[in-house]
Amino acid sequence: MATTVLAIGIDPAFADFSAFPQLTPELIRSYLDAQIEQLRNHGYEADACLVDLGDTAEPVVVAALESKRFDCVVIGAGLREGAAHLLLFEKILNLVHRLAPEASICFNTTPADTMDAVRRWVAP
Repeated sequence: MATTVLAIGIDPAFADFSAFPQLTPELIRSYLDAQIEQLRNHGYEADACLVDLGDTAEPVVVAALESKRFDCVVIGAGLREGAAHLLLFEKILNLVHRLAPEASICFNTTPADTMDAVRRWVAP
């Protein structure tokens, strides 16, 4: 059975790129898609869970976490950095803790280092 990974992050369509004018939602989405594909190519069963910044974020995360048992949950840097998303980050972290208590939790630092974050905690 493959090691299961869920990557939770802000949908790039809802991210604020004002501090990073060289980035676009399309560019970030391509990085995210490439990371999921890289995980799959290395033997992981990987899924992405992208959320908005509003009321639907929590139900989307709950649905993803209840869809299967996950060995590892990656929480993206966009959710963790900046005070504006602190409450959403706390809500998601507590959902992971409650609904996937046996999953390792890891954090990437950019949209391009998810594989490194996962490998720190679980093997394929």
